[in-house]
Amino acid sequence: MKPESPGVTEQRPLRIPLGPVTLDADLGLPAEAAGLVLFAHGSGSSRFSPRNRHVARQLQEAGLATVLADLLTPEEEAIDERTRHLRFDIELLAQRLAGATDWLNAQPQLGPLKVGYFGASTGAGAALMAAARRSGAVQAIVSRGGRPDLAGDALAHVLAPTLLIVGGEDVPVIDLNRQALARLPGEKELVIVPGATHLFEEAGALDAVARLARDWFLRHLARRSGAT
Repeated sequence: MKPESPGVTEQRPLRIPLGPVTLDADLGLPAEAAGLVLFAHGSGSSRFSPRNRHVARQLQEAGLATVLADLLTPEEEAIDERTRHLRFDIELLAQRLAGATDWLNAQPQLGPLKVGYFGASTGAGAALMAAARRSGAVQAIVSRGGRPDLAGDALAHVLAPTLLIVGGEDVPVIDLNRQALARLPGEKELVIVPGATHLFEEAGALDAVARLARDWFLRHLARRSGAT
């Protein structure tokens, strides 16, 4: 299905206050958004990730709003560059993601939109854990080369339809995704992109991810609360 063009997409920065910290984020908002996708980046990445921004642009072209947020503050990122431990603190990242979801839902312009999560690498574990805690607020999840296993026991409480996308050459991660898939109780699917490695750097691989994510989110995110 080829979605209709939504027209011009508004781009603007966001500052998301979460108690003692404030997260930096970038919003892409089509004129008639069909839903909102909040990104959870992978280990050592940020809202400037070229791969996630590539996917976000294609989602925007399909009429989906996107929010690419840094789940760590600049100070925390500087610490993590040295210690590399915060990027694996799935509990902290899930807490931040859930808090960002609450904040977005409280915004007059964004609150009516149904929310989906796009998680990459370790961010997928955080997305699934946050979705288990915000089951009424999260309507769909897509994982790219993700580590859904890092969500642990939270997997059994994820009700949102979940699509796991893995590269065909990313053998260890394929096995971890299959194990996680078996623990998810709701609608779920695992798609393996032939010839792709962990970062989907091969020609056409990332576009395949974007198409799969686009179709999944358009299928599961209602246009507006209460819309038919």
